[in-house]
Amino acid sequence: MKIFKKTLLILIYSFFLLLFALLLWKPYLRRVLRYRTPGAETYKIFPQEVSHKSDSALHFIRPPKQRNDLDTLHVLDGNNHSIPLKDYLKNGQVNVFIVIRNDSILYERYDKGYSDSTLTSIFSGAKSMISIAIGKALADHSINNLDEKVTKYIPELKSNPAFAQITLKNLLDMKSGLEFQDALGGIVKAFFSDEAKYYYTDDMKAQLMKVKLVNKPGTVWVYKSIDPILLGWVLKKATGKSVAKYFEANVWKQIGTQYDATWGLDQVNGLTNTASRFQVTAIDFAKIGRLYLNKGKYHGKQVVPEDWVNQSINIGAEKPASAKGWQKSAHHYLWWIPQEGDKGDYAAEGMLGQRLYIDPKTNTIIVQFADHGAGNYPYRKISRYLSALPFSYPKGK
Repeated sequence: MKIFKKTLLILIYSFFLLLFALLLWKPYLRRVLRYRTPGAETYKIFPQEVSHKSDSALHFIRPPKQRNDLDTLHVLDGNNHSIPLKDYLKNGQVNVFIVIRNDSILYERYDKGYSDSTLTSIFSGAKSMISIAIGKALADHSINNLDEKVTKYIPELKSNPAFAQITLKNLLDMKSGLEFQDALGGIVKAFFSDEAKYYYTDDMKAQLMKVKLVNKPGTVWVYKSIDPILLGWVLKKATGKSVAKYFEANVWKQIGTQYDATWGLDQVNGLTNTASRFQVTAIDFAKIGRLYLNKGKYHGKQVVPEDWVNQSINIGAEKPASAKGWQKSAHHYLWWIPQEGDKGDYAAEGMLGQRLYIDPKTNTIIVQFADHGAGNYPYRKISRYLSALPFSYPKGK
C-alpha cells in the first residue's frame, strides 16, 4: 500500500512538473487553460483598437407594431426538429435577434441584459470584415491585385519557404496550404490546437514565422484562422495603417454607424486578430448587411466597389470547396454562400451562433448574437415568410 501511495505521489508530482514546464515553454497555454472556449467577453483580456463611429448615424425605422407572428413560425433546429422561433431563440440562448426588411425593424428579441447597442464579439464574422477591407484596398490601389505573393507585402515571411508561392487570393479562398489543426476531436486536441493557439497567443508573428506548408497553395480548402490573420497583416503593411484605422476611415465611418467597434490585438501595437476578434453592436452589424444589400453604396456613395461585392457573394462557375448544412453553404472570399435551392442569400458567421444574414431577394437583414445557437439555418425561411414567398426545406429535413 505504501509503495502504491508513493508511486501515485510521484505520478502526481511528475504531472504537475510536466504541466509547469509546458506552460513555460508555451505561455499562451496558460490562457487556454484558464479561459478554454472563448465567450462573448473573452476579447477584453486583449489590447483593443477602436474603429470610431460615423459622424452622422443612420437610424432604421421602428414601426409602431412589430411582427409578433414570427414567434410562432416553425423552423428547424440543429436536431432537425420543427419548433416555434420563440423556442428556437430560447434553446439557442440567443441574446439578440433582429430582423430588418426595407430598412424597417420588423422583429427584435433580447435576453440577458443585451440590447441593440451591446458590444459583442462576432468571432469568425471578423473574417468577412477583413474581406471587405481587402476589397477597399484593391480599389484604392494600396493592393495591386490578388495574384500577388503575400511575401511582397510581408517580406519578413521570406525567411520561411512555406510562404514562397502563396498569393493573396489563396488566403481569401482559404487555400494557402499552411498547416492548421482545428479544435475538433476532444479536450486534449482542442487544448493543443492551432485554433486555440492563434486566439490566445500574444505573438502571432512568431507563430506565423514557424508554420509549415502541407498542401500546394490554391489546391486544398481548409477552414482556418491563419489565412485571414495574414490578410490583416498584409493590409497593415500595404496601407501603412492599422486594420482598425483603415477600416474606420474607409468603411465604418462611411455607413452611418452609431457606435464604435473594436478590434483585438495580440499585444499592444501588435497584429490584429482579423480571424476572430472584431466587436460590434447588433444595430451596426446590420449596417454592414445594408451596405452589401446596396451593392457597396451608402446614400449614393460607392463605399466598397460593386464588383467586389458581386465577386464576394457569388461563386460563379467555381466548384464549391465546402457544403455546410442542408443549404450546402460554400465558403467564398470569407463569406458563407448557400448553394442549395433558391440561391442569392449569404452570411457572415461566427462560432456560438453569431450571424449576419443577408437576403437580396427580399431585402432582408437578420442579426443574431448567441451563447451557443440552436443550429441549422432558419434565416431563409424567416425572410421568405415575411415577403409572402414560398419556402420549403429539402426533403428529409
